[in-house]
Amino acid sequence: MTVTTPRMDAARRDRPLEGRNVLMIVENLPVPFDRRVWQECRTLKAAGANVSVICPTGRGHDSRFETIDGIEIHRHPLPFDASGPFGYIVEYTAALFHELRLAIKVWRRQRFDTIQGCNPPDLIFLVALPFKLWGCRYIFDHHDINPELYEAKFGKRGFFWKLMIWFERLTFGAADVVISTNESYRQIAIERGGKEPEDVFIVRSGPDLTKLKPLPPNQKWRNGRRFMVGYVGVMGAQEGLDLLLEAARVAVLERGEDIQFVLVGGGSALDEMRQMSTNLGLADYVTFTGRAPDNDLFEVLSTADLCVNPDRVNPMNDKSTMNKVLEYMAFSKAQVQFDVTEGRRSAQDASAYADANDPLDLADRMIALLHDPETCAQMGESGRRRIETELSWDHQVDTLISAYQRAQRKNG
Repeated sequence: MTVTTPRMDAARRDRPLEGRNVLMIVENLPVPFDRRVWQECRTLKAAGANVSVICPTGRGHDSRFETIDGIEIHRHPLPFDASGPFGYIVEYTAALFHELRLAIKVWRRQRFDTIQGCNPPDLIFLVALPFKLWGCRYIFDHHDINPELYEAKFGKRGFFWKLMIWFERLTFGAADVVISTNESYRQIAIERGGKEPEDVFIVRSGPDLTKLKPLPPNQKWRNGRRFMVGYVGVMGAQEGLDLLLEAARVAVLERGEDIQFVLVGGGSALDEMRQMSTNLGLADYVTFTGRAPDNDLFEVLSTADLCVNPDRVNPMNDKSTMNKVLEYMAFSKAQVQFDVTEGRRSAQDASAYADANDPLDLADRMIALLHDPETCAQMGESGRRRIETELSWDHQVDTLISAYQRAQRKNG
């Protein structure tokens, strides 16, 4: 399958950001492991900008400094993985210290004209403020809606939730331009953040079709079973994996279906989900790969008959676009998910939609599609076509460049 990238090719040819010096700051994932940020970095570099990145170490990226594809990456340690409000305070304080320290280091070497801060948290504007006094632009890349994320994690609002709202307002206020991942986030920037519509650009986390390559199915993942359902994503407390395991129990142990579930990804809830799978009597029917290399991930997606996104219906997930939804579509896979606003906007008729947080309905919809391969194939083709014509990364290139040009015009 030949994949063309006309917009990226045009950026390399025309170099519309020639001479721009950009500093990218991301806290929650290392680069290039963070695929969205890395795609942004590569796009800006192709468009002629000089790009430096500040990010944490981890996930196999432990060098404090390296240059990849002409992009300088400065990494710093974090004390631990935060798991509560106090832990987050310690983590964010350490991160801000290192980000400011490294930003000064980069500034001394090559004065950047733009900082792009990629949340979470909504605190990176504090690093940008001193440089704004020198005419530097600040672009806020809105990855997560933190007030909703806090509520989803801790099940309450209270003081820290109000603090999240305040930080969000300050972030929007400091930003010259906002990059939103979808229409819901754009509306938040305009309505809750007070941004002018012309200063908010939708740059989706579209899959890079030059990197995501379907592979021949590998039958080992099926474990000898008739059907296989795939999941790719974070193993976290708010990802709804408990609902997926309950749906798997219904499908396999109550409905008698011969299904292997293969779950790819790591995260803080991985051990808990493994134990839950065992407790439910599903140990032979559920494969947890943990963090896996791309080849295994691509094999799982290429082999699966159907994919699933069990994210709970809550204010956070309702407004967020999940990368796995787009990745399933890129691999021409039908999927089932709970009915959330942005999940439906992304997948449209490439997905079936179960009743909110109902594992019984999730199980029934998975079973129905597994026994209807023709419909699955049609849904998969629809999803792939939507990625190719609207949602792939190449379709985001021009908008990202336009956001940078807008920031320059506002402060030029």
